[in-house]
Amino acid sequence: MANALSKGNRALCAALICSVSATALLAESEEDRNLGRESRQAAQQQDQPPAANDQPLSVIDWLGAQSPPESRPKRPPNPGRVPEPPVADSALPPPVQVTPLGDGAPRRIGLVPGSVTGLRGDIWLGSDTTALIDRIHNLPDLQLPAAQALLYTVLLAEAQAPQGEARNGDLLALARGEKLMELGALDPALSLIEQAGVTTSTAHFDLWMQLSLLTGTEHRVCERLVKSPHLTRDYGTRIFCNARAGNWENAALTFGSAQALGLLPEAQLELFDRFLNPDFYEGAEPLRVPRQMDPMTFRLFETIGEPLPSNILPRPYAVADLRDIAGWKAQLEAAERLTRAGALPDNLLLGLYTDRQPAASGGVWDRVAALQRFETALRTGSAEAVAKTLPPAWEAMREASLEVAFAALFAEPLSTIPLAGHAARLARDVALLSPEYEAAAARVIGKSPEDELLRAVAVGGAPKGPAPDAPLAAAVHDAFADPTPRADLMALARNKELGMAILRLLSLLHDGASGDTSALRDALATLRALGLEDTARRAALQIVLLQQ
Repeated sequence: MANALSKGNRALCAALICSVSATALLAESEEDRNLGRESRQAAQQQDQPPAANDQPLSVIDWLGAQSPPESRPKRPPNPGRVPEPPVADSALPPPVQVTPLGDGAPRRIGLVPGSVTGLRGDIWLGSDTTALIDRIHNLPDLQLPAAQALLYTVLLAEAQAPQGEARNGDLLALARGEKLMELGALDPALSLIEQAGVTTSTAHFDLWMQLSLLTGTEHRVCERLVKSPHLTRDYGTRIFCNARAGNWENAALTFGSAQALGLLPEAQLELFDRFLNPDFYEGAEPLRVPRQMDPMTFRLFETIGEPLPSNILPRPYAVADLRDIAGWKAQLEAAERLTRAGALPDNLLLGLYTDRQPAASGGVWDRVAALQRFETALRTGSAEAVAKTLPPAWEAMREASLEVAFAALFAEPLSTIPLAGHAARLARDVALLSPEYEAAAARVIGKSPEDELLRAVAVGGAPKGPAPDAPLAAAVHDAFADPTPRADLMALARNKELGMAILRLLSLLHDGASGDTSALRDALATLRALGLEDTARRAALQIVLLQQ
């Protein structure tokens, strides 16, 4: 009986559940139909145009804010398609430069910013590093002061390294430092190699050591090497720095290894033996000077008490004679030698010339005496005294090829002295060879072809009248009257290879100043086309006034 009641209850409950579910489904379908009707009505209302008095709701309409009609943004009128010039001259894809991800941007290495040099920061960017280094190493020994000044400018200019591997900039900086050392400009070379990084490679460190040995600043290098012996493979440098630091055991052990294995030349081993064991060689015969000189050998000879004269050695060794431990004559000769190469400021030469009274006569002593007499006359302001002392002083400077340095020192004070005749003409030439050459153009009062040429070149104009008879002066006339720059060098400059173009121009200018008239004409015209107007004018004036 209980089972029958329970079955009946379950059937009744099932019927009730089914009834409720059916009612719910009917209600949900009715609600869906109502929602569908409302959606269709809303869509129809959206398709109809809005009434005139209707206003759109704000973007954040749930705040109930509305935009006033006067603040609504208005769409500007369509200006139409603007015609543009074509941006491509072919259907070929543009060139793509590829740089390894780990290399980063090219480094900017240099001591003089572009605001001073007037050169862009990409003068090396498009060039091949190997070609640049070969060109720098193979440059001739420039004699023209204007060409020397341009070389220093391009070597010291702050510029990016060539594209490609990151070490390209380091290799180029090394070549620039080596060239500055060859010219005798040791202080700029030292600053440049320190900026590039003396621990970049063993070659950088070795150049740092060589420059420091010649300038007397090797204590910094040795302090670094004692802490990091791996920076160099040169056994001579290790021996020298260990001995200088007082590590005599290490110095002797390294020397013995180098001697046993033949790691150093025999002549340098003899020097190091005397350097480490001076008591054993007291009273011994002086060593023979080796044919191949290097800074370490030069410094070791000085250390053992047998200093070598620098006048028989390459130009960088002349810097050692500028120290106070050298005699006055040695200082004067070294200063003249470095000034001729443009590696020494003119004021330092003047300071040495006027340091004391000449001790003898002949050679450099005659130049010192002539210059001192002229400077004394110039200080007095006497036109008669200046006219008397200027010609011998000028001739003395011409003998030493120091005319441009003399002009830079005395052109300005000389311009205030009223002179006549031969002295006035010399004062005019001095002014034209100075940095103030443009202002000196008004002092050229002659009517000869050479005078017309000097006047035109000084102001950067085209010379009037016929060309002078002298071949080099005639080439200068043609370069300013009808300039035709070299197309290949101009193309290099447009391809971010201005540095390479300048290096090639320097060789061309050297050939021109040596007698190649076509090379001179091309070099001057190209310098002007590249915007190196000051160099072109100064080179032209120096060639016309100083040619013999």
